[in-house]
Amino acid sequence: MKHVKEIVNELKKHYTTTFFADQHDRNPFKVLISCLISLRTKDEVTYPASQRLFKLAKTPEKMMKIKTKKIEKAIYPAGFYKTKAKRIKNISKVLVEEYNSKVPETINELVKLHGVGRKTANIVMVFAYNKPAIPVDTHVHKLSNRLGWLNTKNPDQTEQKLRKKLPKKYWLEINELFVRHGQEICKSISPWCSKCTIKKYCQQKGVERSR
Repeated sequence: MKHVKEIVNELKKHYTTTFFADQHDRNPFKVLISCLISLRTKDEVTYPASQRLFKLAKTPEKMMKIKTKKIEKAIYPAGFYKTKAKRIKNISKVLVEEYNSKVPETINELVKLHGVGRKTANIVMVFAYNKPAIPVDTHVHKLSNRLGWLNTKNPDQTEQKLRKKLPKKYWLEINELFVRHGQEICKSISPWCSKCTIKKYCQQKGVERSR
């Protein structure tokens, strides 16, 4: 993989890597539930929804006792809030009954929880347990391919390739740096190539559309 150190150092000049932790403390249960709420939901909706929910319950024991309708009301208007409310309640119950109320510390155990995919599991590993993992969302997938690091078709493929190719010392920070850059500059449609500080390393520079 080319210019990994240079790209990471340049992005760190512009983006802090404590963004997630600033908004959500590193309590594993809160990180897990916040991530579930965030799926297909904008950040500006996710954070207030999480805060409303955690005012009702901050532990699996308390969460499993709340009525589903009350969870729905707390996290609305998060996308698919009714489905998420059921999953949050169910996961809380499973954590209490099968994991002694503790969120698992391995990806293999996390993905056994209904509704928890690899991205969510990786996020818990990084942001809750500070363990090397690579959460891959659309931004990480997009930037890894635009930079020419990989040639993959979906986030799952990207995660597996990055695990093999990306030096482990960058795993903890790559998600947040790429997410911030993807949100602000390297957008999926009409990226701001003219404002990109890492464009000299990009294999698709010049794709910016007129504005």
